[in-house]
Amino acid sequence: MPIRDLLLVLTTIVIWGLNFLVIKLGLDGLPPMLLGGLRFCLVAFPAMLFVKRPQLPVRWLLAYGATISLGQFAFLFEAMAHGMPPGMASLVLQAQALFTLIFAAVFIGEPIRLASLLGLLVAASGLLLIGLDGERVTPLMALLLTLCAAAMWALGNVITRRFGKINLVGLVVWGALIPPIPFFGLSLWLEGTDRIQMSLRSLDLQSVLSLIYLAYAATLIGYSLWSNLLSRYPAGKVAPFSLLIPVVGISSSAIVFDERLSELQWIGSFLVMTGLAVNLFGRNLLHQLRSRLG
Repeated sequence: MPIRDLLLVLTTIVIWGLNFLVIKLGLDGLPPMLLGGLRFCLVAFPAMLFVKRPQLPVRWLLAYGATISLGQFAFLFEAMAHGMPPGMASLVLQAQALFTLIFAAVFIGEPIRLASLLGLLVAASGLLLIGLDGERVTPLMALLLTLCAAAMWALGNVITRRFGKINLVGLVVWGALIPPIPFFGLSLWLEGTDRIQMSLRSLDLQSVLSLIYLAYAATLIGYSLWSNLLSRYPAGKVAPFSLLIPVVGISSSAIVFDERLSELQWIGSFLVMTGLAVNLFGRNLLHQLRSRLG
């Protein structure tokens, strides 16, 4: 991969890694469901005027918007509002790769290969250790909500496998039309009109910049760069870089928010990253080993 494209990959990873810090900053001034609704309004408008609608039946666009856009971020924002640290959120959310394996096997009959199963077990043991840390560092409810966010992302992944080759940016932009109304409805129900009015009246520069970053940098720019790379390289060459997202999330959160992981969380984080790496690279390594032995 040329240096220019490598820089594009790393730029995308940094944008997505810092995304978790920005969510925390946004939640300082806006409640989670209102933040979600405003974010996706900015993603969809005015981008939909310039981005072609993907050639998909409406039901599949609804399914994508309801899982990856609404479900994932409703649970993630709520988790971080309930104390999930940004760095740990960036790591636990990567459990989507493991949920994707399980859901793909259950719903579309994809086999779980030996390397993937091993990776799943290693990463699951890491998540268990993080959970055993209890309320001391990471609230259990926040951890469970983040795992729900990962599961919704995984459901969306399984759904998008039915689409075949598709313009990722178009899917993200038009899928962003789905979440605003449910987000605002959830905001009215969970957060109430008084809190909504107070948040909007006291909207400050930090909240505005957070919304701009979440909508345009993390979503439109991030997915545009990623889509461009996927169109020119095999997914196997691009996807492994996503392992760096938690590295950026954890290190930047430590710098900005002084987030510190407990010893148990460090061990759990190592196991999660190892499991994800085994899932990504294990099949090729086994194939190479068999070729040498054979």
